[in-house]
Amino acid sequence: MEMQQFYYDNKIVKKFLYASLLFGVIGMLVGLVLAFMFIFPGLNQDLPWLSFGRIRPLHTNAVIFAFVGNAIFGGVYYSLQRLLKTRMYSDVLSNLNFWGWQLIILSAVVTLPLGITSSKEYAELEWPIDIAIAVVWVIFGINMIMTILKRRERHLYVAIWFYLATFVTVAVLHIFNSLALPVSFIKSYSVYAGVQDALVQWWYGHNAVAFFLTTPFLGLMYYYLPKIANRPIYSYRLSIIHFWSLIFLYIWAGPHHLLYTALPEWAQNLGVVFSVMLIAPSWGGMINGLLTLRGAWDKVRTEPVLKFFVVAVTGYGMATFEGPMLSLKNVNAIAHYTDWIIAHVHVGALAWNGFMVFAIAYWLLPRMAKTELYSKSLANFHFWIGTLGIILYAIPLYVAGFQQHLMWKDFNPDGTLKYGNFLETVTEIMPMYYMRAIGGTLFIIGVLVMVYNLVRTMVPAPAIEDELAEAPALVKISPNRVKGEAFHSWLERKPIQLTVLATVAILIGGIIQIVPTIVVDSNIQTIDSVKPYTALELQGRDLYIREGCVGCHSQMIRPFRSEVERYGEYSKSGEYVYDHPFLWGSKRTGPDLHRLGGKYSDNWHFNHMYDPESTSAGSIMPAYKWLYENKPMDHSEIETKMRVMVKLGVPYTEEDIQNAQASLKAQAMQIEQNLMNDPDFVKSYEASKKAAELKGEEFTPMSDREITALIAYLQRLGTDIKVKK
Repeated sequence: MEMQQFYYDNKIVKKFLYASLLFGVIGMLVGLVLAFMFIFPGLNQDLPWLSFGRIRPLHTNAVIFAFVGNAIFGGVYYSLQRLLKTRMYSDVLSNLNFWGWQLIILSAVVTLPLGITSSKEYAELEWPIDIAIAVVWVIFGINMIMTILKRRERHLYVAIWFYLATFVTVAVLHIFNSLALPVSFIKSYSVYAGVQDALVQWWYGHNAVAFFLTTPFLGLMYYYLPKIANRPIYSYRLSIIHFWSLIFLYIWAGPHHLLYTALPEWAQNLGVVFSVMLIAPSWGGMINGLLTLRGAWDKVRTEPVLKFFVVAVTGYGMATFEGPMLSLKNVNAIAHYTDWIIAHVHVGALAWNGFMVFAIAYWLLPRMAKTELYSKSLANFHFWIGTLGIILYAIPLYVAGFQQHLMWKDFNPDGTLKYGNFLETVTEIMPMYYMRAIGGTLFIIGVLVMVYNLVRTMVPAPAIEDELAEAPALVKISPNRVKGEAFHSWLERKPIQLTVLATVAILIGGIIQIVPTIVVDSNIQTIDSVKPYTALELQGRDLYIREGCVGCHSQMIRPFRSEVERYGEYSKSGEYVYDHPFLWGSKRTGPDLHRLGGKYSDNWHFNHMYDPESTSAGSIMPAYKWLYENKPMDHSEIETKMRVMVKLGVPYTEEDIQNAQASLKAQAMQIEQNLMNDPDFVKSYEASKKAAELKGEEFTPMSDREITALIAYLQRLGTDIKVKK
């Protein structure tokens, strides 16, 4: 049989792994800064682009898409070539994939701190960047599929099934969740509103975890773990069951993020059922990984790479047990909106994703450079300090989560809330935030040690070059099933059919859940008193989005006695019909705001945003002093914003749009007049006016500043329906 020679492209793998480690360090350091902001709220030094609400999405995007994303591409490009015995289809596409992805990451680094955001969790980037993501992702997919089609290996190994499912599903999720109408090059509104937007977002959000942070890593596990351990995968039959059941079930589970909310009950229950079922395929994958090490545990004692793999797969098992448990309504009632969820997410992110990336980097880079790792001792040190960091990060937040639940729901014998002031909870869990910061510091120390170890390994080593390989050409056989060939064996040599079936499997759940919620009106409660936001309130809402307030505050009161007593009447689906995007939130670092309107005076909000501790002693909320700057807010786009909203179904009339500037000014002037009721405000206002005159600056009335628009929005929240006081 004639052998064909070719070269594996190692250089593209090297570039992706280097980028992964670079952005991993940056993203984790930003996360550490965020952890310290809970302890020192003024850490941003009143700089808007360093405020918590703006850089939190920078941290999540950097870790998910820059650190993990680059590692996925690197791991896939290395393993795919060897599993298919061919070079990647196109070096040009490979490099477009690499440089396009880095430009997307850099655009996030620029736009998110500037407050250019859609606010949708894990999908915050604005519409031009969303289009770029789709284009680069399709480039990756074309390169992968064309490589499969020109392969020299007939059989498609299980890792490739997961790669294909990842490509198809992420494309579907990203495109449908990112549908928006642009207002400008840096601003858009989601085409979905309220309940529908929430369902689509968490269909995406949960499955971004499933199909970006899980399925590609399972594919990498199926390739790298047997390779490094030099053992065959424990059970190929189990891998078949694992793959098909996982991709079919996962797509249904998104609604478990919205239990007890205004989402229709049937959608919530579907999410619960399929989430509980997910434990079977998830643990099937974990068992398949760990049992692959049978007969190789002696290597685990001596090889740090295998240590990382063992903890990574164990972390996957822990997170995928906890996820279905958290989807149970009685458990969800305890955990949701608390720090328990933060702990849960980081067990998966730090152990499963982080340790898997570290293991692959430790193994691949020296291997491609044909050298040995500089120091196994340093790698072992990284393993132990990283493991300790995960423990010290997660356990305190689990404790904090239970503490929050117990205090939020504790009543006095007379029926009043025992801890009526939300800040009492915050004060109680501050020691846990100190511990979280210490755990994060230890984890990052381990990452820096790894970077040092790999630099000392790679700098003196030979440059990574493309690797010569040879394999016989693929001989054509009948496209039909041959006698005695099982269906799945046939499918494993038919990439197009495999991809089509995987696509069908992932579409079923999304269609059944999302389409009825959008097209069947009875899913959304109709409330006649709910009206669109005024021009000034719409501007204030956009400021709320820009500052990332949704990262710390929810706008969804669940039908629990404790929440109704604390915040007011529980939230109704019909109250959100004009919310593009929805702002229900997923974490309560601060109290829920859905019934905030009218609860406090304009002066209270004015003082609270300037100096939170002046109104709320012990608050860990940062100040937003840039909202008070002596410059007028830009209202030039308000008419365009309202016209876009009309296209989305918001019933603004042409008269509303034409009168937007006058309406906006009148409401702002009323808020300024309300502020004048406070002698301290008047005194400060007059002093700032004189100071501007002395400097020769033009003085901007308070009615024209950003804080006024934000106050207008906050005072509107929850006032559309009559509620019991």
